[in-house]
Amino acid sequence: MGHFSTKQGALFYSYTMDVEQQRKIDGFLALLDRSGVGKFIELETMKEDQAGEIGRPGYDPYKVFACVLFGFSMGSSSLRDLEASCMNDIRYMYLMECEKPSYSYFCTFINRVIRPHCEQIFAMVTSEIFRSLDLEIDDCFIDGTKFEAFPNKYKIVWKPTFFHGRLDGKIRALFQSMGLARGVPSDGLIPSEMIARKLSEAQNLMKTGTGGIPEGFGQMEKSLSEYLIKVLEYEEKERICGPDRNSYYKTDHDATAMCLKEDYYSGLGSNLHPAYQIQSVICHGFVLTCYVSQDRTDIYTFIPTFETFHRLYGIRPRRICADSGYGCLQNYRYCSEHGIAAFVKYQSWEGECSGRRPALYELNDDNSITCLGGRIGFKTEIPGRHHRAKGTTFYLVEGCAGCPFMPYCRQFTKEKSCDSKVFEFNPELQRFKQKARDLLLSVEGIEMRVNRSCQAEGNFGTIKYDMFYDRIRRTGKQPVTMEMLLTSLGYNLRKYMRYSETGVKLKWWTAPEGLTPEKFKKPSAKRLVNRVSKKRQKSVNEEAKSSYKYKKIRNKKEGVSESP
Repeated sequence: MGHFSTKQGALFYSYTMDVEQQRKIDGFLALLDRSGVGKFIELETMKEDQAGEIGRPGYDPYKVFACVLFGFSMGSSSLRDLEASCMNDIRYMYLMECEKPSYSYFCTFINRVIRPHCEQIFAMVTSEIFRSLDLEIDDCFIDGTKFEAFPNKYKIVWKPTFFHGRLDGKIRALFQSMGLARGVPSDGLIPSEMIARKLSEAQNLMKTGTGGIPEGFGQMEKSLSEYLIKVLEYEEKERICGPDRNSYYKTDHDATAMCLKEDYYSGLGSNLHPAYQIQSVICHGFVLTCYVSQDRTDIYTFIPTFETFHRLYGIRPRRICADSGYGCLQNYRYCSEHGIAAFVKYQSWEGECSGRRPALYELNDDNSITCLGGRIGFKTEIPGRHHRAKGTTFYLVEGCAGCPFMPYCRQFTKEKSCDSKVFEFNPELQRFKQKARDLLLSVEGIEMRVNRSCQAEGNFGTIKYDMFYDRIRRTGKQPVTMEMLLTSLGYNLRKYMRYSETGVKLKWWTAPEGLTPEKFKKPSAKRLVNRVSKKRQKSVNEEAKSSYKYKKIRNKKEGVSESP
């Protein structure tokens, strides 16, 4: 007997619901029964019994659980919306059998039952959706977006790195003046514990009056105590920020200051807002993993997201497609180590694809390079010149005189007409980039890129605009993670109910027969040289001097009146 699909029934119902709607909701309840998530509700109920709580629960927890998931699938993710829906919406009345829990009961239930097991609930229901629709977890697409957090926008706190360093210099000078510099480390910031010990020594010297107290020692001791209070404040701010971010908000310490694409304050997308970075892994249009991060960029969230994916499902995807925000050595290496085909763009993909910024060299199989002009370069060592990054190698290309690509190749170097050029890059990263390029340009890669645009981008579009979820309603990283998992699960259930009702199978774009692999546009030396020469026509200073603002300031200094 199912906990969710079993109805007690009533003699007289105060509502009438359409048969199709009832069939859809019954299919949703049957899915919850098959998924096995009822064991978590039973577990929490047993904990209450063992704790000695007397009395019958006010509402059936299985009904409340189904009502919460159905609410998230319909875009009613706030507690007030759930309460209002149970009073006014026939579908929620059918789920709750005309019972009307309050918003506070929903809050208690979510925190007590769903929050401790939110990841397992998400994975079990999603896996059952894939089994019901006869889908396999094979090709995955990853994409990220920023959701504005709940705290006050103006209560931002920045990491006091500069101010802490400046205060540290004052404390060192004060220790020298007070004769307490013994044992103070010469580098790094002085911790508050050491400052407190030195302050105790100063107070003991003032009490005993020994040790040759310098003039004004009492005022120095007072300043040191004020510095100690400030250092404690700075250390607390640095502890909250952690090593990987530079800001937080007073009303939500886990939220980070970020620039959003849409800004309802000014509409420019340039103001800082409290936000979280949300990463989603999509397969067949369904969200399989949702990872909440405090990073402003996507590049460092790739590995944690797929480690979460592996923890939930115990498998790894066969192929991964992602945009250029994830193209780095660590992510390519991660895919290679786990046998995943990485259809991941790199940072210079768009420039190479359009032909406006083609690659300057190609790494050959014998570890030599071929430059844009067709010349061969080999590894070299340059005495007295150090590598800019770990793992990079110098390559020397000679015979550059007369090369038509020379102005483009040397646009960022000081020597514009030398007969040779040295390239410095990481051969391992270059090898991964070329492999990713070949995969992306193949017929298989074209199909993956088209489907990534449809599924990954469409996922966030549906959640933000169709489900009206454009701002996070909870504070703290763990509650936000639970909220995003429930929102993504609601998105999956919303799609499942639509397809199970119509019986239409999921179909995505497939490459037609006869489609040939794509190729980059052949670079034109004349166009590249013309583009470089146009950039050199005016320098940055010349552009600034020709601006209206500069002319206005200059005329004001020279006393020249502006023409009407």
